[in-house]
Amino acid sequence: MANGVAETRGNTAPRVRTAWVVAALVVIVAVDQLTKAWAVSALAHRPKHVIGDFLLFDLSRNGGSAFSGFQGYTPVLALLAIGIAVFVGRAVRQATDRWTLVGLVLVLGGALGNLGDRLARSPGFLRGHVVDFIAVGWYPVFNVADSCITVGAIVLIVRTVFAPSTAPAR
Repeated sequence: MANGVAETRGNTAPRVRTAWVVAALVVIVAVDQLTKAWAVSALAHRPKHVIGDFLLFDLSRNGGSAFSGFQGYTPVLALLAIGIAVFVGRAVRQATDRWTLVGLVLVLGGALGNLGDRLARSPGFLRGHVVDFIAVGWYPVFNVADSCITVGAIVLIVRTVFAPSTAPAR
């Protein structure tokens, strides 16, 4: 019986982890898409100033990459995003460190949120423009998915820089 309990616990941990990862991804993508839907309807005619001219919600559609680079390459960017999502998804499955997992899930959730725009928004499949709406100071306009990607990348960089040494002692 003890072996049965241990075996059950051993099989449950990966399922619980998978459930948490899927739940986190669903939340990230849902919040991203809901805020974008709000931005499209509420900001269609004018921006909303939150803190003067420093922080405002201002609707923008980006057919390019980060910081509006690579305009006109939307299908290539969409296919690249699919490849990155698959790569990061595989890394999520293999991650053993909690902070690495958090960083990867944030990056994957953000990538999936923006990929949803590329697949489903105007002007069409694999050509959709990403909805951006958060404008802070001089920084380029961004969205929730972009924020998740950035925070996830920072978590991964910090984790890599400050990871405990695994080198054998001499």
